[in-house]
Amino acid sequence: MNNKQIVHILNQLADYLDLAGENSFKVSAYRKAGRAVEASRFAIADHLDRLLELPGVGKGTAGVIQEIVETGQSSQLERLRNELPQGLPDLLSLQGVGPKTIYTLYKELGITSREELLQAAELGRIRGLTGFGVKKEQKILEAVKKFAQRSEQVLRVHALQVARTIEQEITKLSFIQKMSVAGSLRRGKETVKDLDFVIATTHPDEVADQIVRLPFVQEVVNQGSTKVSVSVDVEGIQMSVDFRLVTKEQYASALHHFTGSAEHNIRIRQRAKQMGYKVSEYGIFHDDSDEMITFAEEKDFFSHLQLAYVPPELREDCGEMEAAEQGQVPALLQQEDYRGDLHMHSRYSDGAHSIREMAEAAKERGYEYIAITDHSQSLQVANGLTITELREQWEEIAQVNKEVEGVTVLKGTEMDILPDGRLDFPDEVLAELDVVIASIHSGMKQDRETLTRRLVEAMENPYVHIIGHPTGRVLFKREAYDLDFDHIFQTAKDTGTILECNSNGRRLDLNDELLKKAKDEYGLTFTINTDAHSVPELSRVELGVSTAKRAWLTKSDVINTMGLDELQEWLQEKRKMNRKKR
Repeated sequence: MNNKQIVHILNQLADYLDLAGENSFKVSAYRKAGRAVEASRFAIADHLDRLLELPGVGKGTAGVIQEIVETGQSSQLERLRNELPQGLPDLLSLQGVGPKTIYTLYKELGITSREELLQAAELGRIRGLTGFGVKKEQKILEAVKKFAQRSEQVLRVHALQVARTIEQEITKLSFIQKMSVAGSLRRGKETVKDLDFVIATTHPDEVADQIVRLPFVQEVVNQGSTKVSVSVDVEGIQMSVDFRLVTKEQYASALHHFTGSAEHNIRIRQRAKQMGYKVSEYGIFHDDSDEMITFAEEKDFFSHLQLAYVPPELREDCGEMEAAEQGQVPALLQQEDYRGDLHMHSRYSDGAHSIREMAEAAKERGYEYIAITDHSQSLQVANGLTITELREQWEEIAQVNKEVEGVTVLKGTEMDILPDGRLDFPDEVLAELDVVIASIHSGMKQDRETLTRRLVEAMENPYVHIIGHPTGRVLFKREAYDLDFDHIFQTAKDTGTILECNSNGRRLDLNDELLKKAKDEYGLTFTINTDAHSVPELSRVELGVSTAKRAWLTKSDVINTMGLDELQEWLQEKRKMNRKKR
């Protein structure tokens, strides 16, 4: 049980107490305890005897934390889960609707579900409640409708979790020759509606019988010898899944077809028709023959149509056919090109693991370097570091670099761009850092001109290397800022500032469309970072790489592919170039 998991349970407990209308002081006590655990510089599970040393942790909350560590849960939280109406906690997923609002709606109007909330808002029943009004009622209505629009979509990171669980089980079945995920997940899309698998087998009926008996299958929608459709539940993530059962000879064509996209497949059929062929999901036919041509690999399928191979991430009818016809499909960035992660957090701010633990995990991944970029002093909610604490951290980084061989830890910061445009640390502090990321974490509702100016002024500072998660979006939770991207991209080009593709599965920011625009129109270079707050989150890099592929990025477009010496030289040159301009 790491600190982040403890914090999650404490915050859940505070939310549920709020939903139950509990005394605000009690709710506040658990939130304070959560912040204290998050800010702790030691692993709570290993030092339960030191709980009372934490500011804001008293005997009562210490007892709850001890129970969480020892049992993995809170009995108080479990009791509340059983007592509260089942649909009430689901309302917490609505953007901008907090627990106190939900409690008032429950107490005054008896609302316990999204459906009841939607009906009450549409009938104008909410506006009359004390502290609400027409404007707040409208915001609640918009939040419910937005949730309904996206409720069928699943984040890529969660869809991958489901897909990998399915893959693990499918590989154990009899008569499986080949298998691959297809559809939008294979194409690297940031959200996914359902999953598609293509399976090559000699015994389709037997495989179908095995699939419908898998432990996570909740409902069998259709079962046949060529297609099985089911609903699954994997650790609370519910999705529809189609399994296409084909022969080994049909596999490559089927994988291409069911990967899509529909627009790409239309272009493929048009190409085939021009050459005197017909294309089906199982193979290619001559117009005047029923004999089917099949392929060992997808590359052979493309080659037969006199096309260069098109990676799945590019199959969106976004120029890939023209590139394939001319043999100019780029060699896209690969995960093995990645040499180091330049954005992560430790226990010094709101991370779950120590600098040493993050360094050792990076070494295991084969990285040459990482940058520890904890939050800066103004972001108190994330335990941002003061200048004194930052200097203390440098001493620990120096010690880790002495003791952990094979990976270099760079001194960094994720520094706030304050609402008035100032940076959170002075230049003399920034000058001593190896890597400086500047990010917006406050004042996010400012107008387009103000938000754009804040980012532009940060890029004009010679000590800022990277702009973190530039648009500020959080998928399903917060829209991207309203920004003048042409101005931002031009400034990045003029100053040599790197824009980040943040690989947090809820961010993926910049997204593929903006990355491609910035590359094609402004020739920008980027960084792909995980923004990891724990060791397991270092694996997020694959989400960033797939996003980069969809943007047609190559190895030379991403600074994380540089070796350590080249990277350090670039970091210094960027500063020299911009100091001369000042």
